[in-house]
Amino acid sequence: MSKAELRRAIRERRRAVSLKEARAAARRLLRLAIHHRLLMARRIGFYLPTAEEIDLLPLLNAALWLNRECYLPVVPPRAAQPLWFSRLTARPTWYRNRFGIHEHASPRRVRARALDILFLPLVAFDGEGNRLGMGGGFYDATLGYLRHRRVWRKPRLIGVAYEFQRVPRLPREPWDIPLDAVLTDRAFHRFPRQPA
Repeated sequence: MSKAELRRAIRERRRAVSLKEARAAARRLLRLAIHHRLLMARRIGFYLPTAEEIDLLPLLNAALWLNRECYLPVVPPRAAQPLWFSRLTARPTWYRNRFGIHEHASPRRVRARALDILFLPLVAFDGEGNRLGMGGGFYDATLGYLRHRRVWRKPRLIGVAYEFQRVPRLPREPWDIPLDAVLTDRAFHRFPRQPA
């Protein structure tokens, strides 16, 4: 199956999740995140999920309640450019980016390397920590600096998905950065650190 076919098939399966199932999955996701102490980091990068993605907002709200510094991505003007991350503030100003996704306007922007944990959206993942995204290349460009790190890696990369988004194997491109873990509605999958 090609990447495009896999994206279509999994997105169709995500769209078939009922509202009741989605809410239950989001509650399980939050419980697993708390159990694995994923919200204990100081600076955490989140994303605002689309209607078909598993709901990350309960995790974001819990992190805010714990007084963590929470950041959301700011999409650059062109594909395959690095993302900035905007810190959520007490008086947020929101706007929609060119994809129709809400973004938070803040003068407090940082690059990914300033974050301790970064939760990443994905379409599919495999047992080796490979991630299939939407194809825009934003996270590949954002995290490209990690290919040159041999020991120290920051942020810790955690994909977020429904368990059914796990596939047996994904092709790995030279520019792909493997995930450290994936948090699903059913499990927390850790992957061994792979050499750069």
